[in-house]
Amino acid sequence: MADSAVRVALLFPDLLGTYGDGGNALVLTRRLSWRGLAVETVVVAAGEVVPDSCDLYVLGGGEDGPQVEATRELEAQGGLHRAVDQGASVLAVCAGMQILGHRFPDIGGTPRPGLGLLDCETVRVDAPRAVGELLVTPDADWGLPLLTGFENHGGRTRLGPTARRLGAVEVGEGNGSGDEGVVNGKVLGTYLHGPVLARNPALADLVLGWVVGEPLAPLPEADADAEALRRVRIRAARDRELQPRRSWKDVIRRA
Repeated sequence: MADSAVRVALLFPDLLGTYGDGGNALVLTRRLSWRGLAVETVVVAAGEVVPDSCDLYVLGGGEDGPQVEATRELEAQGGLHRAVDQGASVLAVCAGMQILGHRFPDIGGTPRPGLGLLDCETVRVDAPRAVGELLVTPDADWGLPLLTGFENHGGRTRLGPTARRLGAVEVGEGNGSGDEGVVNGKVLGTYLHGPVLARNPALADLVLGWVVGEPLAPLPEADADAEALRRVRIRAARDRELQPRRSWKDVIRRA
C-alpha cells in the first residue's frame, strides 16, 4: 500500500446513515493519516455508481425502506461483489450487515434476498426490539478488548456454518443467540452503533490491518480520550444506567 492511497468508500450515507455510522469512515481515514499513510475517501450516494476499485467499503444502519432500496442498487450494480472478490474489506453496521447476508425481512416482515457476502440470515421474531447499550467480549483470536456500542434493531441474525462471530454478548441482545457480529473473510458485520469505531479504535485497526496487509502499531496518545469514554460507557452499561424504559406491552411479552 506504500505506493498508492488507501481508498475508503462510504456507501449510500443518504440511505444507510442512521446514528452517525458514516463516522466510521472518518475514523478509518484519520487513523491511516495519523500513521502517515495516504488515504482517499469516496462517498457514493444512492443512484451513483459503486466503484469496484476501493480497498475498504463502509455501510451503516438504516430504516426498512432505505435498506431494501440499498440492496436493490448494490445487487443491480455488482460493484461491491466484484470488489470483495478482488480482496477488498467491508465494515457493515446493523441494516448494512443484514443486507450482506442471504436474507432479511422487509417492513412487512417478508424475507427478501440479501447480497450473500456474509453467511447469515436475519429473521423477524416475536420479541421486543433490541434497544440499548451493547457490550461484547470478543473471541480470543480477534485480539480485541471489550467492545462497546448501542443497538436498535427488530430482527435477529443467525450465522451459517462458514461464518464466525465477533464475540459473546455480556450486555444487550446482539445477534439474538448470545453472540454478536458476523465475519466471513475480510467482510465484518456488527449491530454495534456508536459509531462503533469511535468507541472501539482497536476494531478499526483490525479492519485496517486487513487492508494494509499487516497489524498496525497502536496510537496510545490519540486513543486516550476514546479509552476514557469507553470506561464510562462500559460501567454505565454494566450498571444498566442507559437501558431504555420498556412499554407495558414489552414487559408482558417478555414475561
